[in-house]
Amino acid sequence: MPVIVAKNITKTYNPDTVPVNALRGINLEISKGEFTAIVGPSGSGKTTLLNIIGGLDRPTAGDIEVDGQNIAGLSGNKLIDFRQRNIGFVFQSYNLIPVLTVAENTEFVMLLQKRPKEERNARVADLLKSVGLEGKKDMRPAQLSGGQQQRVAVARALAPKPMFILADEPTANLDSVSASNLLDIMEKLNEEEGITFVFSTHDQRVIDRARRVVTLVDGQIASDKT
Repeated sequence: MPVIVAKNITKTYNPDTVPVNALRGINLEISKGEFTAIVGPSGSGKTTLLNIIGGLDRPTAGDIEVDGQNIAGLSGNKLIDFRQRNIGFVFQSYNLIPVLTVAENTEFVMLLQKRPKEERNARVADLLKSVGLEGKKDMRPAQLSGGQQQRVAVARALAPKPMFILADEPTANLDSVSASNLLDIMEKLNEEEGITFVFSTHDQRVIDRARRVVTLVDGQIASDKT
């Protein structure tokens, strides 16, 4: 069974004034273990689609199913809890908490979930090793490079063992070396641990690595190539 199923998703902003049709009838399935890029020109709807898949935004119409659960029908704390347990997010701007250390940022979602301290510590140690930051655990985000901060964001996204990772323009603020290193780590996690990654991107470096590329134009799927 696919881990993500989008059924006839539409999204219209400002429906009562000047309607903007961001998504127009999107049908998409993503299976476990995919390394997929959603691409398209600015305004094509790729970030909107990613936000709807992740439950950060709601479709105007249609259903979005994650592991068989229609998250478009969840609200309030149920949706927040579902996101925390099942979906990892990596954003363009890192979104790390500046006053927390690398280790504290990484464990943050697990702390919200009230996981035992021993479990959190062991998971953080494993994750920081997997992203090459085991020696940086006591540093704060301002002491890290952009590439290192994004690797912390990846570790944080992976901490609760989600079903998949949604990465919105994760390389946009990185130089070519940092972007390449980050993508190396993501590819390794995908290939060795079967972690599912879905990117929203216009970065050719990401597109070149993806094994499936879904192209959006004007809120519709223009092509879907493996």
